[in-house]
Amino acid sequence: MVRQAAEELRPLMGKSGSSVSRAGVTLTFDNSVIDRLGKLLRCTWSWYSGRCKKVVRGNDLMGIVMTISGIAFPPHLLFCSKQGRGSTDKASLLIAMLTRLKDEFAREGIDLTAFPLTSDSWFASEKLKQRLLALGFKKIVIAGKGNHTFTIGKRRHNASSWKKTLRLIGDQWGIDVPSLRTEAFSPTFGRVVLFFFQKSATRTYYLMDFSPAPLRGAEIWRIRKQHHIIECFWKILKSVLGIKSMRLRGDGLYTALLIKVIAYMLAIRPGMRRPFLKMSVTEIMRKIRRESDLEDILREYFNLPISPA
Repeated sequence: MVRQAAEELRPLMGKSGSSVSRAGVTLTFDNSVIDRLGKLLRCTWSWYSGRCKKVVRGNDLMGIVMTISGIAFPPHLLFCSKQGRGSTDKASLLIAMLTRLKDEFAREGIDLTAFPLTSDSWFASEKLKQRLLALGFKKIVIAGKGNHTFTIGKRRHNASSWKKTLRLIGDQWGIDVPSLRTEAFSPTFGRVVLFFFQKSATRTYYLMDFSPAPLRGAEIWRIRKQHHIIECFWKILKSVLGIKSMRLRGDGLYTALLIKVIAYMLAIRPGMRRPFLKMSVTEIMRKIRRESDLEDILREYFNLPISPA
C-alpha cells in the first residue's frame, strides 16, 4: 500500500504544514491479537489479548497504518512469531518495519519522518524513543502507563496519582476535551511534556510527547485523535471481513491477509463519496453487492483499466 498512500500524499506535499495537519496525516502503530484454535497455522502462539483481558492462543498482528483524510492505508502488516529461543522483541520488529517503510517512501520521493507517529502505551520505552529519534522522526506522541513516575513542580507521584490530582482545563483552543499540558521529569525518560485529557466523566488518560521540539497541546490532541482509525481498521478486519476465518498455511497466511486488506480498501474508498457518507462499512458492502458490479466499482473509485477479457 506504499504506492497507494503516496498517490494520496502527493497533492498535499506542496501545501503548508497546517494543510497537512488538517488532512490528519499520521503514522499509527499498534498490534492486535486474533484468537485462533488451529495448531498448524503459521505464527499461532499464546499472546495476551487486551480485548479478552487474558492470554489466548492466536496470531499477533502488528501493523503500521497511515491515516490520510480519514482513510487508513496499511503500508506494513506483520505477524509476530515466538519461534526460537529468544523472546519476541516487538520494538525491534517495529524499527525494522519503519526503516523499510522509510526507504520505500523515499523511492516515491516522500520523507516519511516528516509525519507524526503515535502508539499505545505498550510501546512506551526509552530505548524505543531513542531509536525513533535516530530514524529521524520529529513528532512522536505515545500513550503513557499508569505506573510511570513523574516529578511535576516539586512533587513526585506515579501517573495514576497525577491523573486524580491534576486539575484539567476545558474549552481550550483546538482541544474538545478537558486537558492539561505540562512539563515533567521522569527517571526513565528525562524531561518530557505530558498531556493529560479526560475521556469520560471517570476516565483520565495521558500522552507523552517525545518530539525534539515540544508540540503544542492542540497538535498533540490532533495527532492522538487519529489513533482511533487503526482501532476501526482492526475491528473491520475482525468483525466485518472475518480475518479469523483464514485457514491457509505457511506463506498463504499473508496471501489471505492481502485479500482481506484489498477487500477493506474496496469497501472504504466509496465511503468517502457522497452517496455513502453516512453508511457504515457493512451497509456499504451490502449496497455494493445488491446494486453494483465489481468492474464498475474498480473503474469509478480506483481508476483501474479493466481488460475486456
